[in-house]
Amino acid sequence: MIKEISTGSPSAAPFPPVLTRHADAETCADPSSVMRLFADSDGTADAFTSYRSTFAKGAVGAPAHFHTKATELFFVISGSLQVLVDEELTVLHAGDFLAVPPHTPHAFAAAPGCEADVLFVFTPGMGRFDYLRLLGRVMRGEADAKEIAESAERFDNHYVDSPVWRAALEASA
Repeated sequence: MIKEISTGSPSAAPFPPVLTRHADAETCADPSSVMRLFADSDGTADAFTSYRSTFAKGAVGAPAHFHTKATELFFVISGSLQVLVDEELTVLHAGDFLAVPPHTPHAFAAAPGCEADVLFVFTPGMGRFDYLRLLGRVMRGEADAKEIAESAERFDNHYVDSPVWRAALEASA
């Protein structure tokens, strides 16, 4: 017997349920990863943004950065992801979860010798899909990298220098 679950009146919900089928998700690709875009803030009343990234072996991922408004959630579906949080390096494995609060410098890449498949969620959400599209264009040489720096406030991505992260990337190269 299937029991229906009441969600209350439609007007009480801040946004309608969000369902994105894998086959229907927009795909963005760059030389090191493939991203499936699931839900951006415009469809969730700014509650969250979510996408899935599959990183190839040796994929660099994101340099050290922080967000001023959003908490970034990581869930490793398969493989291993090397992450920097503040100045501490760790490796997340399949099934591991990490929440990075606002103003916390962090970075990530496929762990040395590994691929990684990761679900990302930002809360609150903000229009990040345009940022992911821009990254792909820059990595393919279709846009200037200065556009990323110019978009820091719009996408709440603020890059910082991390000697620990630079050393980790050099060691895995």
